[in-house]
Amino acid sequence: MKNTFASWPNGKKIAVAITVMFEVWPDGKGPPNLVQRTQVKPGTVDHQAITWPHYGGKAGVWRIMRILDQCGVPGTFCTNARCAEVYPEAVAQIVRSGHDIAAHGYTQDLLLAQTASPEEEHALIRRSLDVLAERTGKRPEGWLSPVLAWTAHTADFLTREKVIWQGDANYADLPHRVRTRHGTLVHIPHSDYTDNRVLWLSPRQYHDVYKDTFDYLHAHEPMSLMVMTVHCHFGGRPLMSAVLNQLLRYFSQFPDVWFARHRELARWALEQDADEVSYAERFFGK
Repeated sequence: MKNTFASWPNGKKIAVAITVMFEVWPDGKGPPNLVQRTQVKPGTVDHQAITWPHYGGKAGVWRIMRILDQCGVPGTFCTNARCAEVYPEAVAQIVRSGHDIAAHGYTQDLLLAQTASPEEEHALIRRSLDVLAERTGKRPEGWLSPVLAWTAHTADFLTREKVIWQGDANYADLPHRVRTRHGTLVHIPHSDYTDNRVLWLSPRQYHDVYKDTFDYLHAHEPMSLMVMTVHCHFGGRPLMSAVLNQLLRYFSQFPDVWFARHRELARWALEQDADEVSYAERFFGK
């Protein structure tokens, strides 16, 4: 099929999508990527590890929203459904600020790939969507699996639930359509380098990675896409938010940037004639 992917809407040269991870763990659990260099002995209750991610709902999500709003940049908040139950005001403000909410499972420890059966996976997907729909007044149009742990059944279950995009793809540059037994949805690439990569390093590395990537794509690859991810419980802290703010203000200087919500990328892809356009097709005509 002939390549009809000529440009982004309004002739924009590069699309930048901000993925904000709003996550929570059950009581007594925390994320595996620990901050402390020195760990407590096995079997010891690690209150630091358990409480550290609470920052995301208490402060981080609010700081990230404020930066996005000040920069005039929309974000896609991939949200554990449990966050809507624990931090309802934060979730309500995401909606009021005009950002999108996508489903990100129920809690971070419930992985689709570790469910006991396809039926259990489908039930977990439906439960997550239902909770967010009840708490926000709108059923999410997108899904991103906790730790990107999706299965061979996930895309089909999502289309059965009327989801139009899945953000777990890391094998393509551009959004592309995927056919399932129950319909079509769009796979949207995920970030290759997220903020938690620099937990024990300097946030300047995050800044340099994304500034260099943006500069390269903008100069050399028309109609490119850069997806940038921050986590509320880490990226929402001042040491990371400072570089997020710098990056967004830098990108905003370029008039040919499309700051796109994931649903906008998905709807754009659904309107095209081609299911997928490879790098070879874009730049070698093959």
